[in-house]
Amino acid sequence: MASAGQSTEQARQAQDVDAIPTLAWSARPDGSAELLNRRWLDYTGLSAKEASDWGWAAALHPEDRDRLMDFWRHLLDSGEGGEIEARLRRYDGEYRWFLFRAEPVRDNHGNIFKWYGANTDIEDRKRAEALLAAEKRTLEMIASGACLADILERLCETIDAQASNIKSAVMLMDADCMHLRHAAGPRVPKGWIDTITPLKIGPAIGSCGAAAFLKQRVIVSDIATNPLWVDYRDAALSYGLRAAWSQPLLSKNQHVLGTFGMYYTEPRTPSETDLRLIEGAGHIAVIAIEGERSQKALRSALEEIRTSEAKLRKIIDTIPTLAWCSLPDGTGIFWNRRWHEYTGLPLEAARGWGWQDAIHPEDLKEITDRWLGFLASGQPGEVEGRLRRFDGVYRWFLFRAEPLRDESGNIVNWYGTDTDIDDLKRAEAKLRQDEEELRQLIDLLPQHVVVLNKDGTLLQANKTLLDYTGFTLEEMKAAGTREQMSRHVPREDLERFEKEQSAGLSKGRPFQMEKRLLGKDGRYRWFLCRYNPLLNEAGDIARWFGTATDIEDRKQAENRVRNENVALREQIDRDSMFEDIVGSSEALRKVLRQVDKVAHSDSTVLILGETGTGKELIARAIHKRSNRGERAFIGVNCAAIPSSLIASELFGHEKGAFTGATQRRPGRFESANGGTIFLDEVGDLPPEIQIALLRVLQEREIERVGSNRPIPVDVRVLAATHRDLNALVAEGKFRQDLLYRLHVVPIEMPSLHDRAADIPLLVEYFIDRFGKNAGKKFRTIDRKTLKLFQAYGWPGNVRELQNVIERAVILSEGDIFCVDETWLKRQAPQFAGPTAGLNSALQQQEKGMIEAALAESAGRVSGPGGAATKLGLPRPTLDAKIRRLGINKYRFKVQRSN
Repeated sequence: MASAGQSTEQARQAQDVDAIPTLAWSARPDGSAELLNRRWLDYTGLSAKEASDWGWAAALHPEDRDRLMDFWRHLLDSGEGGEIEARLRRYDGEYRWFLFRAEPVRDNHGNIFKWYGANTDIEDRKRAEALLAAEKRTLEMIASGACLADILERLCETIDAQASNIKSAVMLMDADCMHLRHAAGPRVPKGWIDTITPLKIGPAIGSCGAAAFLKQRVIVSDIATNPLWVDYRDAALSYGLRAAWSQPLLSKNQHVLGTFGMYYTEPRTPSETDLRLIEGAGHIAVIAIEGERSQKALRSALEEIRTSEAKLRKIIDTIPTLAWCSLPDGTGIFWNRRWHEYTGLPLEAARGWGWQDAIHPEDLKEITDRWLGFLASGQPGEVEGRLRRFDGVYRWFLFRAEPLRDESGNIVNWYGTDTDIDDLKRAEAKLRQDEEELRQLIDLLPQHVVVLNKDGTLLQANKTLLDYTGFTLEEMKAAGTREQMSRHVPREDLERFEKEQSAGLSKGRPFQMEKRLLGKDGRYRWFLCRYNPLLNEAGDIARWFGTATDIEDRKQAENRVRNENVALREQIDRDSMFEDIVGSSEALRKVLRQVDKVAHSDSTVLILGETGTGKELIARAIHKRSNRGERAFIGVNCAAIPSSLIASELFGHEKGAFTGATQRRPGRFESANGGTIFLDEVGDLPPEIQIALLRVLQEREIERVGSNRPIPVDVRVLAATHRDLNALVAEGKFRQDLLYRLHVVPIEMPSLHDRAADIPLLVEYFIDRFGKNAGKKFRTIDRKTLKLFQAYGWPGNVRELQNVIERAVILSEGDIFCVDETWLKRQAPQFAGPTAGLNSALQQQEKGMIEAALAESAGRVSGPGGAATKLGLPRPTLDAKIRRLGINKYRFKVQRSN
């Protein structure tokens, strides 16, 4: 019984270790490996059998193996936890630095019965440390008087040590500033060096030549195909070079000192780590070159001191660093110009020991004690401290002192330099901070993580989830599963979520679903939830591990794309003439001027005009010229939607809101969110929809059918109608307050009759359009046809003209466009006589008054001298009466012309 229980517990522990998101393992008290998790085995490529006991040591770097094994035995002997850094081989043979941590587990008697450990990848940190170490070593070599070639050679060796396939090299600029010469590169083939030395710089001379010429980094991922390498491609490939990256070495004055290059034997594109590596190496190379120049200048100055102190002072003043000189007892006697300019202290204030005023108070004692120690020992030395700049800012410097002795060995003077290392100190501080953050990130994941019992009961939740919900773990566990769901999931999603989770848990396989979760700020966000079962030895589910990833931004983007697709499909499906605005008449130009003025505002626009005049075209023009032109344009014909469905069509509906509502559906207003909605034939809206539309215009929010939750919308409303809304208000069929809301900026579309000057342009436009579709080309337009078009009244406006031309294009056989004049002869509609004599008399009287007004205005309906003005009627109302009474208004034009 005990053995079976122990086996089950070991299996459960193994599954727990496999779930840890890092390379984890457990060992026996003697140090032999007991269990390595799946991530460890996948990374190293070793099987569990190969890695068990002491087989895991085969994945260690040969240079690190003995050191790590000695440390591991030390931990086993001491019984204390610890950590060590070593390189671990990846499955592809590449070694990366890892931090190996181990902690013992003791029983109730204090005896160790198991060790647990984790391996954390620190390759990037090690590279940063290597760069810092290389920079420090460079400064030390400069201070010790090492030659530039040795310094650069050591730098290349440090960079080459980062990977076996790196071949780094440094080239220095010739005195003529036109050629580069090889300076260091232990791995670079000698034949290649001979081939490119000297290398003339230019915009297309390999990676180094181009980098030096352009003064910017040049990355060539494949030499075989890159045009920069046309002159040296064959030679480079013959020496096995396929990728070449080059960093220009620039002085503070942006003068090119040389280049730092990295070659690879295979095509390679740099990662962010690679870019930081080459940039850091270039920075160190610049320090070495400029440091060598400084040291060279300093040595020259020291040599000249034997002959002329005045000449020495002049030379020291030209050294590009902070330099000084003191007597054998440490009393300062000279500082170069750069030192005085940096500190702001004059010679009188700094002389003797006055220079201490520029030292940071916290560093003064240590620097003074070290300086006195140098004086007592007579040996050179260095110390770090903060030096005050003239503006009061302290920066870290490396203070170096070197004694000058006479032929008898007595110290004549002390000479020193102060080197700014503030950036280096900041980098070291940043490295320590990054290491601390890395340790914290090991214990935290950026996702919501939960552990559930096999029945879905909450067991654990990570800090990220608790912070999001605002509840403690105890509060979340105290609430039952049902209460917990109802507290965090929207009511309308609760049933779906319960069914999906219950179905997923019952199947016992990994599953995922999307759901909205309530945050402590009171807002819902979408999450992608994934669940994975953990099985025990018997194959039964022991618990579930779940993660939730925030996908709110993705869901919003999907909704926007879906809405814009709806608008795009509607626009593509439209087969109308409104592809462009054609015409140059004053009436049309007046409308377009109004469009330009109103387009850039968000004001509601009401477009009035007869059927077929192009009201939707004007609405689209307003939208395209507005700030919403890149968003959706949703058109709705209010007269074409049944009254029972128009509310759902405009505002959307919830699942189960009515029979047939099997799922939630957003309405046209939601689809147009952020864009424009065009309500055509708005005068045909039912009264109850008019009330809802009035609320949208006032409150800028909607409610779906079947829901009482307001949804804010950002939509510009454009409306159009051919009906007389004032007359409808008088008849009680249209709300006056809604009319006021819509009638913010009215635009009246002229009829085709009122813009007769545009007819020739429209005719040419439609002939060209339909001729291309039919594969026909017309040489000219019959003059009789054109006169017929201009004389005809076009009661159907542009739409009627379009249809006539389309028919003529299809039926014509020659290359001259013409129409049959019988097509334009319209029979006046027949009206049944009224049954009541009074009504007949009133109609006859009304007809006589309208005809008299038309006669006076020569058949003109609108305008200052039109019949509508003379009768005191709105133009749409008068047009409706003319059609109802069968009056031919065009005959009055003929009479006036006669």
